Amino acid sequence: TAEVAHALMKRHTDCFREDLLPALAKQGIELLRWDDLSDTEQESMRRLFRDRIYPVLTPLVVDSAHPFPYISGLSLNLAVIVRDPDADATMFARVKVPPVLPRFLEASPNRFTPLEDVIAAHLGQLFTGMEVVEHHAFRVTRNQDLEIDDDISEGLLEALERELLRRRFGPVVRLEVEETITDGVLDLLTAELEIEQGQIYRLEGPLDLAGMAAIADLDRPELRYSPFVPSKEVLPADADMFGAIRERDLLVHHPYDSFTTTVQRLIEEAADDPNVLAIKQTLYRTSGKSPVVDALVEAAEAGKQVVVVVELKARFDERANIAWARKLEKAGCHVVYGFVGLKTHCKLALVVRQEADGSLRRYCHIGTGNYHPKTARLYEDIGILTADPEVGEDVSALFNHLTGYSRQTRYNRLLVAPQGLRSGLVERVEREIEHHHAGRPARVRMKCNSVVDEEVIDALYRASREGVPVDVWVRGIC
Repeated sequence: TAEVAHALMKRHTDCFREDLLPALAKQGIELLRWDDLSDTEQESMRRLFRDRIYPVLTPLVVDSAHPFPYISGLSLNLAVIVRDPDADATMFARVKVPPVLPRFLEASPNRFTPLEDVIAAHLGQLFTGMEVVEHHAFRVTRNQDLEIDDDISEGLLEALERELLRRRFGPVVRLEVEETITDGVLDLLTAELEIEQGQIYRLEGPLDLAGMAAIADLDRPELRYSPFVPSKEVLPADADMFGAIRERDLLVHHPYDSFTTTVQRLIEEAADDPNVLAIKQTLYRTSGKSPVVDALVEAAEAGKQVVVVVELKARFDERANIAWARKLEKAGCHVVYGFVGLKTHCKLALVVRQEADGSLRRYCHIGTGNYHPKTARLYEDIGILTADPEVGEDVSALFNHLTGYSRQTRYNRLLVAPQGLRSGLVERVEREIEHHHAGRPARVRMKCNSVVDEEVIDALYRASREGVPVDVWVRGIC
């Protein structure tokens, strides 16, 4: 995997230099290193450095009184060697490139230069009276995996908060350096960060190209794809939401079908509807200002029973999910955190509504995507909106399992992990083999994030060998 990662990083930098920079230059947008700027541009950058950059920089020298500083994951840094002319001694110093400042600075209209180049050009002002011998940009990536003890006695929320603090200090798994770095500085970084040769990535600078997002945000509409507008045909604005779902199941295919006018609308209308008695929902990831969370808060404040299963262990969204959980609890929602040792990965919403005849009906959304309005415009996901009584019964039973001590394992329509999903998938693949042998139409089509389960993989191989057409779409690991 290290070989593949090195090759990918090389492709990444080659794409930037050979494809992206020339394409931008053709459109009059230039990314330049410090030495390529004109005298006037350098002067404007000097003023900017003095006024906005210098005050937030903290040079950290390493000597007997100053230990090697902690290097946070994905931060961009300058490794600087300075010489004291009086003592004729050299020292190592680290200057962190402030993440609060723009990554690429506009030296003149449509001409940009990396922030670290501007800092490097003014290192003499940070180390007054010292001689700056050399400087090199570097960046580390730390292992971000969280480990939560399945036998924890404290609450899951508190355990996760503690682990999030520890995550900052995870071991270094990658050191990116500019290829111009000298062996002496690289050896020092390698020793202090305790990494091996295979974890070093020498790249043509500049490093950390995530800052290119600012270039992509330039007001140049002619350089963008025309915006895609999702369809609202599944549920037109004038359609009665609950009536439409009662009439028939609705399949929504995001981003082609609008998330806002279907799934989000269901939760928002349920929050407003005086006939809705309860809303139950799982939250895995959602957006910064989430209309779904706002609707759940509104429903709870209106006196409806609101139950939310928040998956705290959603990778890299843990901190945001803790904040949502607290906001929902404060509003009076019943919040639970899934199971220790398992991830609650299902995307479910259940609305319990009293109909005109006094009966209670369940309206459900079951989907593959998160309740996240922004990613719903980008990621390809499928969901079903249904009032089918059997499905409603299953979803109610599953929520009871997620929030209480129900040991439900058998469901009418749902396949629920960890007990029933694998066996249910294998059973369905075997059924297609039987259809094929009996001369009936047979086919397996499967779409998933990853395929790593041996029993499922073996079943797919079996079906294929028996002559069943097998189509598998895999987003990630296969």
